[in-house]
Amino acid sequence: MAQQIKFGTDGWRAIIGDDFTVENVARVATATAIWVLKQNPNAKIVVGHDCRFAGELFVETATKIFLQHGIQVKMAKGIVSTPMISLGANRLDCDLGIIFTASHNPPAYNGYKVKAKFGGPLQPEYVQEIENIIPDKNLIDLSKINLENYFQNKQLEIVDLETLYVDHVKANFDLDAIQKSGLRLVYDAMYGAGQNVMKRLLPNIDFLHCEHNPSFYGQAPEPIAKNLKELETYIKEKGNIHCALATDGDADRIGLYNGYGDFVDSHHIILLLIHYLVHYKKMSGKVVVAFSTTPRVEKLAAHYNLPYQVTKIGFKDIASIMVKEDVLVGGEESGGIAVKGHIPERDGIWMGLIIWEFMAKSGKTLDELVKEVYDLVGSFKFERNDLHITEDLKQKIINNCKQEAYPSFGNYQVKELKTIDGFKYFFDEERWMMIRPSGTEPVLRTYAEAPTLEEVRKILKITQDTICS
Repeated sequence: MAQQIKFGTDGWRAIIGDDFTVENVARVATATAIWVLKQNPNAKIVVGHDCRFAGELFVETATKIFLQHGIQVKMAKGIVSTPMISLGANRLDCDLGIIFTASHNPPAYNGYKVKAKFGGPLQPEYVQEIENIIPDKNLIDLSKINLENYFQNKQLEIVDLETLYVDHVKANFDLDAIQKSGLRLVYDAMYGAGQNVMKRLLPNIDFLHCEHNPSFYGQAPEPIAKNLKELETYIKEKGNIHCALATDGDADRIGLYNGYGDFVDSHHIILLLIHYLVHYKKMSGKVVVAFSTTPRVEKLAAHYNLPYQVTKIGFKDIASIMVKEDVLVGGEESGGIAVKGHIPERDGIWMGLIIWEFMAKSGKTLDELVKEVYDLVGSFKFERNDLHITEDLKQKIINNCKQEAYPSFGNYQVKELKTIDGFKYFFDEERWMMIRPSGTEPVLRTYAEAPTLEEVRKILKITQDTICS
């Protein structure tokens, strides 16, 4: 019996050599080809890969399938980020963009993300249609397909998405202001797909982990504090760094550090972006955030009289709104953020450049800018804890949540429970905790917000003790 292939919240991901094989990639590519040709008989697809192991092999596999179906293919030159593929789909008039990446997942994984013509995640209903027609077996003999023949007849071409992206950035940012500001900046690529493009954009800043290493040195390339200890140490040892940016494996998620080596989470980044774009750049539009984001975003949106909407977790829901409505900022707790004036896609580098431009133009430190936001919404701390537990225990906890079996967590009494996507327990106006299973990994996530990091960690510990006992 054929392996069943399921798409999660952000494409299909699996362990390389186990489920993520040439055979299964060919099956998924076949379904993609059949689907896109129904939408447009003269379809074009742009395809590329990030730094993951065997990315080039999988790109070649999918490309052969697409070509055999008569689709025109634009193959990205070298490693590319997810935002580059999305930009390419939009700017090169392609019906789809395909990137082989497992984003922030551990090194053993690879994945297949599908991007729409508008430059963001393909709508969930269309992804489902592709999944529904994945054949049980690949019937095309890949060994007999010679790509050189397709190059000669112009059905296949190589495209430079990195330069396309660099030119797009230069047209939208004052890079000179950043470079001449005197700011000492650091970029940590986490061995991911942002490593080359950032060297072209800001060659004089400091770089960490900007070399090719498909094993990511054994570290999942997710830009969260526990994975960025070397960057934290680098900042503290140097003593003269003003800000550091980190992006994940495919460079669509952001992590940020201030000059003291303190991690700045995506809740704060979303608030900073809204503040800069509205107060300083006089822009407007709707604010759309995923369910796990701090309610202080709603408070800031209200302060600036901006429409506000909460979606389920998964950037595809935010992107769907961005395509139809005037959205200023769309963001998730996990570090995926998009803004007006760019494609409706998460882009860690783009968001980092906005923050750096904000610092350069204002002449203020990151902490001073955060204080401006705190003056409007109040100060807070946030942290997430991923629980690696058995599937049986995970299902038991989720069932307990559904039955509202947790009226309190330690001394924290639940005043309100929201269940848009997961279970968000509000204790008071400044404290909340959330429980939700990951859509891409075998973990149960717990999230908490409180006035101090010490209390955040206390809430997370009490939560773990309560649900895992």
